[in-house]
Order: sequence, then C-alpha cells, then structure tokens
Amino acid sequence: MKTLYKTTLLLAFGLIAGLNISNAQEARSGLKGGINLSNLYLDEADDENLRFGFHVGAYTQLLGPSNMVGFQPEIAFSTKGARGMYDFAGYEGEVKFNLNYVDVPLLAVIKLGEVAEIHGGLYTGYLINANVTTEGDLGSGEDELDRDNFNTWDYGLAAGFAFNLEEISIGARYNYGLQELAKSDEAKTLLDDSKNSNTQFFIAFNLN
Repeated sequence: MKTLYKTTLLLAFGLIAGLNISNAQEARSGLKGGINLSNLYLDEADDENLRFGFHVGAYTQLLGPSNMVGFQPEIAFSTKGARGMYDFAGYEGEVKFNLNYVDVPLLAVIKLGEVAEIHGGLYTGYLINANVTTEGDLGSGEDELDRDNFNTWDYGLAAGFAFNLEEISIGARYNYGLQELAKSDEAKTLLDDSKNSNTQFFIAFNLN
C-alpha cells in the first residue's frame, strides 16, 4: 500500500506540472466543512464503532485549459478515532478514542459537465493531540493521551465527488489511511496495526 501511495503522489505532482498553474484557465477558493464518520481498521474497513466528528478548512481549485481537469489542494482540521461500548457487571457506557489532525489533501479533479465532479488523490495528516472520553454508568471523564505513543504523521488515499450549486458545493469523500497509528509498544498492545478510516460529508462555500 505504501508503494501505491508513492505512485499516487507522483501522479499528483505530475498533474500539477502538466496543469501549469500559472496558466490555469479557472481558479476558485473557499471554505468547507462537514461531518466525519471515522473508525479504525486492521485488515478491512467497516462501519462498526463509528465515531461522529467534524472537519473544517479551506480549499483552492485550479482548472487547466480545457476546464475539465484540475488540481485541488486543501487544508483542514479533522477529528478521527473510534467509538466503543462497555457492559461490565451491569454497568453500561460509551468510550471514545479521539484523534485530532490537521489534514492536507492533494486531489485531482475531473469535471463531469457543469455540475458534477469527481476527486481522487492522497492526503497527509499531522496529529495534534489524542484523548479518551468516557460517558455512562461509571461516570464521565476525559483522559489526555501522550502523543509520543502515536505516529505523528498520517497519510493515505482519498476519493469522492461533489455537486456544484452556484455559490456552494456539496459532496462526500472517503479517506483510507495507510499509516499505522501506534508507535510505542504500549500503544501497539492496545491498537495493534490499526489505521484510520474516515468518511466525510461536506458543504463548501465558494468565495470567488
């Protein structure tokens, strides 16, 4: 999978070079944000133990001479992690493993007419902090986790679509992490080789 990531990275830079940003025919920028449905996975991603969160950030989209193919870099604050339930001796509750990142997606854009477009590329994320929150019969609380137990940098593949409705766009995207989260032996005991899995639903406001 790391080879696939590197290949995608080379294709992204190739697209940037081929696009010739200085001669881009159309450019727009704006703000975007929305809902995150995040999880951790080992061999295959699934929809169990989804953690609801959010992302918010900014983007720029540059289109080439044909106005059909382009490049879209973004930067966003994004919450990830997973959620679980406990049932111990008749006590029930919820436990959330929370990871907060600054993500930088680098995406190719293919226009499908005037309204629809598809996105594909990669992302890199920087871990800001991590914590565990609990809520239930045994009480509520938050415990900050030592960031040194985790790999600071995350990376992976991203793909999605968007519909452009005049000054706003709506869409969805899936981010498939390729970096193992755990760094220390202690973290590996709890997380094994888990990686991030993150589905996003967003709305973007075009500012120009």
